[in-house]
Amino acid sequence: MQFYKLDKKEVFNFLESNENGLTNEEANKRLAQYGLNEITKKKENKILKILTEQVNSFVVYILIAAVIISLITKNYLDAIVIASILILNTTLGFIQEYRAEKSIESLKKLETKNVLIIRDKKQVLINSKFIVPGDIIIIEEGIKIPADSYLLECYDIEADESILTGESVPVKKQIGIMKHDSLIAEQLNMLFSSTTITKGRGKAIVANTGMNTELGKIASLIQNESEKQTPLQKKLDKMGKTLGILVIIIAVAVFFIGLLDKQDPSAILLIAISLAVAAIPEGLPAIVTISLALGTKKMIKRNVLIRKLSSVETLGSTNIICADKTGTMTQNKMQVTKFFLDNKIINLGEESNNLQLLHNIMGNCNTAVLPDIGDSTELGILRAATKAVKYEKIDEIPFSSKTKTMITYNKVDNKIFTFAKFAPEKIYDLCSHININGKIKKFTPKLKKEIMNVNDNLANQALRVLGYAYFESKKKDNLIFVGLTGMIDPPRQEVEDAIKKCKEAGIKVIMITGDHKLTAQAIARQIGLNDNAITGEELEKLNDNDLKESLKDITVYARVNPEHKVRILNALYNENIIAMTGDGVNDAPALKKAHIGVAIGSGTDVAKEASDMIILDNNFNSIVYAVEEGRSIYDNIKKFINYLLSSNLGEVLIIFVAMILAFIYQDPRIIVPLTALHILWINLVTDGMPALALGVDSLSSNIMKRSPRNPKENIITKNTIFNIITIGILMTIIVLTLFRMNINNIIKAQTIAFTTVVMLEMTRVQMIRSQYKLKLFSNKWLWLAILFSILLQLLVVYLPSMNKIFKTVPLSLEEWGLILLGCLFMLVFGNLINYIIRKATKQYD
Repeated sequence: MQFYKLDKKEVFNFLESNENGLTNEEANKRLAQYGLNEITKKKENKILKILTEQVNSFVVYILIAAVIISLITKNYLDAIVIASILILNTTLGFIQEYRAEKSIESLKKLETKNVLIIRDKKQVLINSKFIVPGDIIIIEEGIKIPADSYLLECYDIEADESILTGESVPVKKQIGIMKHDSLIAEQLNMLFSSTTITKGRGKAIVANTGMNTELGKIASLIQNESEKQTPLQKKLDKMGKTLGILVIIIAVAVFFIGLLDKQDPSAILLIAISLAVAAIPEGLPAIVTISLALGTKKMIKRNVLIRKLSSVETLGSTNIICADKTGTMTQNKMQVTKFFLDNKIINLGEESNNLQLLHNIMGNCNTAVLPDIGDSTELGILRAATKAVKYEKIDEIPFSSKTKTMITYNKVDNKIFTFAKFAPEKIYDLCSHININGKIKKFTPKLKKEIMNVNDNLANQALRVLGYAYFESKKKDNLIFVGLTGMIDPPRQEVEDAIKKCKEAGIKVIMITGDHKLTAQAIARQIGLNDNAITGEELEKLNDNDLKESLKDITVYARVNPEHKVRILNALYNENIIAMTGDGVNDAPALKKAHIGVAIGSGTDVAKEASDMIILDNNFNSIVYAVEEGRSIYDNIKKFINYLLSSNLGEVLIIFVAMILAFIYQDPRIIVPLTALHILWINLVTDGMPALALGVDSLSSNIMKRSPRNPKENIITKNTIFNIITIGILMTIIVLTLFRMNINNIIKAQTIAFTTVVMLEMTRVQMIRSQYKLKLFSNKWLWLAILFSILLQLLVVYLPSMNKIFKTVPLSLEEWGLILLGCLFMLVFGNLINYIIRKATKQYD
């Protein structure tokens, strides 16, 4: 159906609807008929995809080669055990990847799109996927259109249709009939699914939903979305490949040294292959993904929705937070407490001659609907306008951040009245007369200055001030001024503590507002910020160099437009990592420009689309929590990288050094402290659950007392490298010493070496945590993982059936005492060496 060719009455008839919208009963029938308002995506077998990725792995190929070699050399038991470990490794990897995928999917589902519609003659907010043809939707600046719709009311509406037409300039819309066949770009009376409203207000009736929309017809263009790796994941992937190559070189060296020492080629080949499998940190990218996914899921509970995983990494480097005042630092519960009219200030509830007139302007020049639909400021004004008489609205010029004015034209007793609401300084442009006690007089410069003094007085009390005017015909200027309202939006109780926490963490907080300078300064003082302020007007007079210099001291930006935010960002950008909040259409450029664009939960769809994260409760404290959690996630990733690499290096060095010593001393017994199965088992019980449990570790007590992380810093610092090498050497010394002490009983010596490696790696986990000043028992999951790994090792040592498979023997209490003494040795000397290194390098990671 070509709806654009129909008039309003024909559209209503065709869709069997009216100005009051559908009933819920009818809407449910249509939902069953038309289905959900969604673009149908190609079904993908995620299970098969993840399983294929697990099998299609270099490590898996190496293990398969080990199974084949074992079968060729008739080591059938080895072949069975290696195949079992291969299946177990693949299964565990699949479970981890599947859970990560599910976590990421659940996060995507949380970002629902809501739309304001008319149902059962009432305005209600519903999820956009439940709208149906015939629904009446309320159009506001900043919303994303949920379905193809026909315009019923249009107040200066402009729409960005670039997603369909490629045209970047917004299209000005109008009501009426398009008589000729028209392209999408020419259908001015239609709004299309997924386009955004950049300006204006109105109403529209839903014509087509889901796959029947214009976007649905070209759905194939957006079907093949792929999950992009974060910068950190790319770095780790590259690092993993580099380490893999190094390990293969070492494994090859181990094989040839074994051959030179006249060892059994098949046994040495299996050891070399197992060493390569154990040393390659193949689980690293998966664990990073899981840590990011679990961390972002945890943030949801604190009202932080991460839209881009890469922003989690950036959060730890944030050193400036530019936050909007209203609703973010304040409670967003606007309440009119004072009026200025008839040349005097009165409190809410007191009377004055022009109060009825002022209430009429407040009630009609307004977009809110009681009890709670609309902007907080608009709702606050409407609640205070208790005497307002509602008049029919003929036309409207919506409020914009540029004009700082809203005008409505209303029908009053067969006459058109102009009602205006504006920022107080606009009296110079808008008003030529003033009404005092019903008498209209010339609004002289002297009187205007007196009004602005009243404005300053109210603003100094932390009140947001708005002016009101009218005229008894349709006009845009030369209006009659009536009065002012002063509104209070008290600071959030927790914001002062959050700002204090930022200061301790080396993060500068900047408050941005459209409010009067004096109001902004008063709020700043209340929440613990200094009141060094600059206005948008003053900012415009500064060149880029002067602006950059002045930013060092400024913490409050008042009377700014969204365009000013971009200038502020440009001046700060190169030397800082900036998180910036925004909620409106015009905030989108700043949100895209910022290192972390933070959209407000109550903000526009345009702002949310441009953001990296969304603060669902609009609370500044949630932004600070996100930074804190971002730092913690990065810490946890560093912990398990340190753990995996130091443990893997230890395993490689134990085999490599043993072979070199055997070659030097011509003692063939030294060459095999660990068998191929031992190495594969160690990889299985120590690399999985303990490393994953580190990824959900608790917050470090000093996490918000450190300076922000340098974004150019490598995740593996010089400090970490020294630490990894130290632990690898200590592990080698301890294991080979205990092995050598029991060399006369090779099976017992191997069992001790085998068990010692497992216990040292469990000790290593807690050593890493102690560097971050974490309490010993603060991570129950880690302790469960450690106890489970030790239990598995005890089964290998003490179960007769496992003794046969792994060629182990039960250990005595004395032998356990030596193993635990070795763990204590590494704990003491490892921490001591690490302390000396940290002091020498002055790096405290």
